[in-house]
Amino acid sequence: MTRYRVSHETRYHYEGEVALGYNRAVLRPRTTTGQRVLAHDLRIDPTPAFRNEHLDLFGNTVTVFSVETPHRTLVVHAVSEVDVRPEDAQLDLAGLARWEDAVTAARQLGDVGRAFSLDSPLVGTDEAFAAYAAPSFPAGRPLYDAVADLTRRIFEDFTYLPGSTTLSTPPLEVLHSRTGVCQDFAHVEIACLRSLGLAARYTSGYLETSPPVAAPRLVGADASHAWCSVLLPDRTWIDLDPTNGLIEPVTHVTVGWGRDYADVAPLSGVIFAAGVASELVVSVDVQQVDPPGAAVISPGT
Repeated sequence: MTRYRVSHETRYHYEGEVALGYNRAVLRPRTTTGQRVLAHDLRIDPTPAFRNEHLDLFGNTVTVFSVETPHRTLVVHAVSEVDVRPEDAQLDLAGLARWEDAVTAARQLGDVGRAFSLDSPLVGTDEAFAAYAAPSFPAGRPLYDAVADLTRRIFEDFTYLPGSTTLSTPPLEVLHSRTGVCQDFAHVEIACLRSLGLAARYTSGYLETSPPVAAPRLVGADASHAWCSVLLPDRTWIDLDPTNGLIEPVTHVTVGWGRDYADVAPLSGVIFAAGVASELVVSVDVQQVDPPGAAVISPGT
């Protein structure tokens, strides 16, 4: 088991005065079978006039708030401590089942789960994705082997290049250009899996900023990270990180999951101001801490 302390600060600087802002934040890590949240504090400056926390359709913790005093800077700072432990490997009868069996399982999901196999706002299915995925999915191949091969191919075929895409760049464009960032590669793999009829979800979270000396530093550790998961026939999920070519990564900190980035964007919202330009600065730091000496975080208000 490894304990991590996560600091995620988002700072907006506005050139003019903002009269009113409505925001949605997904910054509290999830409690899962492989992860336990010990503490979480979310601080917002200026102090919101309204703030509410609820679970969304997918079980993510969402904080909505409004800042109703004139301001030129907005700071949203989340600090969390989580214990992460490797889950038992999924390479059991479900992982060894044919990938076609997972397609059948996806068709039998309820309304919420079914959303993971359909087109979503940022990820659409297309014959081009099915064609790219096809070499990894010959008839009868075990699902685990098939998704491991697809993840490896995306890792090898695509180039991580910050600034080459934006939040609105379609996955089909990324497939053709073969460049992007972690969000893009997760969207591409999801599109490939859904185009074959499989259920796949998008996951937002973090990587360790400075790993131990013997461990490699993973791509995407300087900001929030993104990966994806595919549904097994027994309705459990395998995590896939195409940015780093990893299957079932054991050190990732999970914040939330949904159909695509839009469901779990760390911070989104609207402001009311007249032609005000803004500058965004995001700072993320994820460090291992010693459980016996771990600092206690006071709960936020």
